[in-house]
Amino acid sequence: GLDCGPESKKLNAEAVAASKTIIWNGPMGVFEMASFEAGTKELMDAVVAATAAGVITVIGGGDTATACKKYGTEDKVTHCSTGGGASLELLEGKNLPGVAALSDA
Repeated sequence: GLDCGPESKKLNAEAVAASKTIIWNGPMGVFEMASFEAGTKELMDAVVAATAAGVITVIGGGDTATACKKYGTEDKVTHCSTGGGASLELLEGKNLPGVAALSDA
């Protein structure tokens, strides 16, 4: 499908509620289309509520950062990265050429 169903939304909300740290990369549906944005919007609302409750939340960039901007939540999460896949590679411990160049300077 193009969006989450009710059971997936419920499971996502439960996972967010049980988390102490959230790293979110990738929207839940085709959020650019109003008919398919509910999963992404509901997850964003849950992540924002978790942030307000003290959970560390990182939006992984790319389409998820675009969703964050669309819903006006960039300042309601701990960090909204514009790095996309590079953010994940950094967390994985991979060597990023730009970071390496700065480290060598």
